[in-house]
Formats: sequence, C-alpha cells, structure tokens
Amino acid sequence: MTVSSPGPLSGPQPLTPLDHALLWVREGHAVALATVVGTWGSSPRPAGSLMAISSTGRVEGSVSGGCVETDVITAAQAIMDGAAPEVLSYGVSSDRAWEVGLACGGKLDVLVEAVRSPACPSGTLPENVLADACAYQNARRPAVLARTLDGVKHLLISDPDSDSVPSGLPPELAQAVRTAVASGRCANEPDAQGHHWFLQPLTPPPRLLIVGAVHIAQHLALLARMTGFSPVVIDPRSALATPERFPGFIPGTTLLTDWPDDALDELGVDSMTAIVTLTHDAKLDDPTLEAALKSPAFYIGALGSRKTQASRMERLREIGFSEQEISRIHGPVGLAIGAIGAEEIAVSILAQIVAVRRKAALAEHPGW
Repeated sequence: MTVSSPGPLSGPQPLTPLDHALLWVREGHAVALATVVGTWGSSPRPAGSLMAISSTGRVEGSVSGGCVETDVITAAQAIMDGAAPEVLSYGVSSDRAWEVGLACGGKLDVLVEAVRSPACPSGTLPENVLADACAYQNARRPAVLARTLDGVKHLLISDPDSDSVPSGLPPELAQAVRTAVASGRCANEPDAQGHHWFLQPLTPPPRLLIVGAVHIAQHLALLARMTGFSPVVIDPRSALATPERFPGFIPGTTLLTDWPDDALDELGVDSMTAIVTLTHDAKLDDPTLEAALKSPAFYIGALGSRKTQASRMERLREIGFSEQEISRIHGPVGLAIGAIGAEEIAVSILAQIVAVRRKAALAEHPGW
C-alpha cells in the first residue's frame, strides 16, 4: 500500500466534482469541497457524494436531492473565508434540517473543507492530494482518499490492495482500506487514538464501449454521457465513425476506427466497463464478443434478432466458450419495453446496463 502519483492518463473521462475543484483552484479561486460522510435511513445521496463550491459562486455535484445544498454552500463560503472545517448534520429531528427542507426521514452528515491554495491559505485539503485523486480517477486506477473528519489529515492511498501500510495511515486501518476498495463503499473508522477517519474509494466512472457507429449508437452515446458514463465509439468503417455524426467525440480517443478487438485490448477493459455491439456484422461483432467474454466487463450486450443471437451463440460455442460464459451476453440487447426507433432502442439498452450495474430485478429479465 503506497502513496504516489499515477502514470499517464488513459484518456478523457467525464469531469467529476473533484476535477472541477482542481480546475477552479488552478484558475486562482478559493474552493471548498463538501462530502457526504454519513447517511442513515432514506438519505437522498450515498456516502461519498461530492459537491465542489467555488468562491465565484460556481457549484458542481450535489450532497442531497436539493434539500441542503444552499445551507452547505453558505457554510462553505465561511470556511473559504477562514473558518475551520465542519461536519454539518441534518435530520428530521433537528431544527436546522427542517429549515433547509430535509424532511425525507433520513439523516445526513456532510464534511465541508476548503482546498489549501494561494487563494485560500487557511484551507486544510492539500492541493497535491486533490490533484493526485483526480489523476487516479482519470487513469482508472483504484485509490482511496483517507482523511480525518476534523480536516487535519489527508492521504491518497494508491495501492490499497497491498499488505504494506503507507506513512501517515494508522496500521489498524489498513484492512478497512482494503475492504473499502474491494466493496466500493465508503467507511467511517476510528483509529487507536480516537480520531475518526473517512475512507473514500475513488472508483473510475463507468465506461461504455459502443462497437458500431450506427444510428442507435448516436443516441446511445449521448444518453450514456447524460447518465454519467464515459462512452467510446468504435468502428473501423471511417465513413460512419466521424465527428460530424458524433459531436464532441474525439477521433483517436473517444471515437476510434480500430478493429474492435484491438481497441478493447488497447483500452484495457475493467470491471467498470460495459460493452455493446450494434453492427449486425459477424466480422465485427464476433471478435468483440470473444474479447469481451475474456474480460471482467460488468455488462456485455449484442444487438440482433433472436435468430441472429442463436447463430452468434453457436459460433461462440464452436470456438470453445462454455454455456456459462456465453450466458453473460445480453441478447437481443435491451429491456423489452416495446421500443421502436433508434432513440427508444438506445433508451432500452442503457436502462438494461443500469439495471445490471445496480443489480436490479429487471436485470434478470430476458431481452426482446
């Protein structure tokens, strides 16, 4: 378990509140970061949810469904002006909660701290720790941001699976760090001295690799971005994979004209990756599915009729894939919502991906 900086970034990802906070700091502004560090009952946002607040008034992210944001922003302004970091507690039994509208029956603790920078020398979150946290997320490398709730100690742990303990981390918390990164869930842990630590795994944003720059892909790529996924469109047919058809996608980075199996190998498929084939062309679909089945992708889907799907499965069996392996493929792809047209089909595909990721009951329903 070490604390260090990552290597080169693997490519652009959707900007997170951490990214926005770092950008604003580097633009010379005072910045505060609000983090949900505790939830009970029907709290609107999970632990680890983030909101970045700039002294210019810009805000990115959220810590509730809109109930407490204004109150948190007010506290953040005071902290950027020199007040100490603070854990704000909201619940239906507190006067403050009713004043700001938290009446959902849950409880919420929010740590608000400022980033230490020339614009905010009183800040307690070191800029270099924030920068490393952003770099690891963008490189899709696991890390844990560990800090005490008094805002005094901050560590970016870059090798959370290691048996060694980084300098500054109480050794009794090493196992809790490993558990947090394995589960993807934040944890509150006291050390032997009675300091309370918040352990926040920095998981990469979910990624969607779309093979086939077809009409459905145009809508699916846009919906994926809107839903917080990092989409990449792959199609060796350069007449289809164009920036004009996929505005905002970058040739060679998020819009690739490589053969799909080569692209998947280069991108490095991880457990936060979903893969969908939309080409109806066995020359493209089959190599993609072979590579996908050998990967830890959390979702694999293939467009096509039931007859097409049956033929595809038979070809995979002939080259040695087992029934259990083949069962990972969702096909015909998408939830059976009666979708007609590219836009609705894209919605059905993304809905199925979300259901699988969240382990919802709908994920077990067969497709079309």
